[in-house]
Amino acid sequence: MTNLNTQILDALQEGNKPALIQEWLEEARSGNASLSKSASADAADIASALAKGLQAGANIESFADAKWAPLQEVLSSLSRSRAAQGQSAGETSVFVLALKKPLLNALQQRLNGSDSVQLTAAFWGLTKLVDGMAQFTATTFQRAREDIINRQQEELLELSTPVVKLWEGVLAVPMIGTLDSNRTQIVMETLLQKIVETGSELAIIDITGVPTVDTLVAQHLLKTVTAIRLMGADCIISGIRPQIAQTIVHLGIDLQGITTKASLADALSLALQRTGWRITRQAV
Repeated sequence: MTNLNTQILDALQEGNKPALIQEWLEEARSGNASLSKSASADAADIASALAKGLQAGANIESFADAKWAPLQEVLSSLSRSRAAQGQSAGETSVFVLALKKPLLNALQQRLNGSDSVQLTAAFWGLTKLVDGMAQFTATTFQRAREDIINRQQEELLELSTPVVKLWEGVLAVPMIGTLDSNRTQIVMETLLQKIVETGSELAIIDITGVPTVDTLVAQHLLKTVTAIRLMGADCIISGIRPQIAQTIVHLGIDLQGITTKASLADALSLALQRTGWRITRQAV
């Protein structure tokens, strides 16, 4: 353990910790950091993990040192929690950086009377340590935010591609919006699973809500139809509006062998015929 480790560790001892945390929170507020209800507990956890790393002899010059692992875990947890609460990476970093001033003040008191070279080295080492903590926090926060966004996108995709049981043996997927590779994959997986669960013989893919159909969209549709047929079921594509029909012809897209209908109602009527159902209207 270096002399600087010992000096900083002394400032983090249990007897000194309450005053240091109080000064830390005040500094964070003055820096316009958004403090949650758990800010005091978060500060205490960080201070304890920092002390643990210093006691283990962690390298102050490099926050990548494996001995900082407990502190890194605490900072990661802080980042994930604040990202989930909707706070920004900047606010979280400011909160961590606010630790610098109370630690520097405590260090200055312990180095009182030391020469300028020793003071400068100690302050520089502490600054690098806290800056490393803040940088680690910001990076982890960004990853956590990206994970949340990706998960929300996947959930929205699943919600926007529901598989509906229209009739016994007949499923439907109403498509709304742009059809891309990710969405096609989710549609395929969800639809195929539903075919297995229900033993359905027919699936209707309704593209009434798809604004445009280009070569890529058509390829996605063809892949979905192929996967459905491999499962032993058949497929009808409905919602072929005049504009989409012209686009398909203009692009030279081959939908030969695939049944298409102008509306979902027409597709359902055909599906019922194929599955042996006959619906009659009762006279009133």
